[in-house]
Amino acid sequence: MTDVDKATQAQLNNIQGKTGKSFDQLAAIARRSGLTKHGEMRAFLQRELGLSYGDANTLVHAVLRSDGTRQAAGKGEGQLLDGMYSGPKAALRPIHDKLMQEIGKWGEFERAPKKNYFSLRRKQQFAMIGPATNTRVEVGLNVTGLKKSPRLLEQPKGSMCNYVVRLTEAGEVDRELFTWIKAAFDSSG
Repeated sequence: MTDVDKATQAQLNNIQGKTGKSFDQLAAIARRSGLTKHGEMRAFLQRELGLSYGDANTLVHAVLRSDGTRQAAGKGEGQLLDGMYSGPKAALRPIHDKLMQEIGKWGEFERAPKKNYFSLRRKQQFAMIGPATNTRVEVGLNVTGLKKSPRLLEQPKGSMCNYVVRLTEAGEVDRELFTWIKAAFDSSG
């Protein structure tokens, strides 16, 4: 079992502890909702069970067996990147490459590929990088207490990341951005 699989299982165990329900009971609640779209089911579980965004998201992935880790299984990092940054998104690949080149210098971390982004983890996830649209890469950061900046978009409590930075060209990958990513890296492990 990979570290990511262990972390997911730990999160599912915590969800069961918080709700007092087994995974099978939680899955039955999700299925009885009649909802089939991921986002709708996640919102339902947040409302019905009082789960955070992250917990509800993980639970939906487990119930639907739709997490990006499973979808990325058996594919190499280059193949996944080629798929993420293909067609109209191909012009965004230099942003991703520039980010990973610098982050790779800081020390050991795990690159956990998902369907549409890469999760970067030490003891916990510190960043997510991937194309959000055909014209924009988003860097999600899991860190608190960063100095406010118009580029640094604070996310609602319970979101997958505390902050998001939107990038449309490689020139926006700069010292300020790396300062924020490094703070997240350092706090994660």
